[in-house]
Amino acid sequence: MKDRPSATGTSASEAAARELERLRKAASLLDTWIRIPGTRLTFGLDGILGFLFPVLGDTATLVAGLWIVARAHRLGIPTPVLMKMLANVGVDYAFGTVPLLGDVFDIFWKANRRNVALLEKEIADRARKAPDWNGRTE
Repeated sequence: MKDRPSATGTSASEAAARELERLRKAASLLDTWIRIPGTRLTFGLDGILGFLFPVLGDTATLVAGLWIVARAHRLGIPTPVLMKMLANVGVDYAFGTVPLLGDVFDIFWKANRRNVALLEKEIADRARKAPDWNGRTE
């Protein structure tokens, strides 16, 4: 696939890079937005909403996690990677709905950050395997 400018004047790789940055920010907001002072522990809206609004808050953050997976699908991420991403979101939701223990689980699991890491790895692998201007791959 050639890197042609779109109607907006940006190339496909520039658009993908912007989308990836948007997904990083969303994952950070959901999983690592707040640091517990004096520790390396972080949490985000996923833990906060799940604690304040049991099940309803977890369901809201499930939708946000599924949005990240949907955006990955739109970027052309292969089905096996998407399935891993869905499993991460599913585990987060299943354990997150358990009162109190689920909130502690959210501090450590960070499904959205895991999913963005899978997405970044897949995009990096794709770029590494892409042919250079001579048609060679690394």
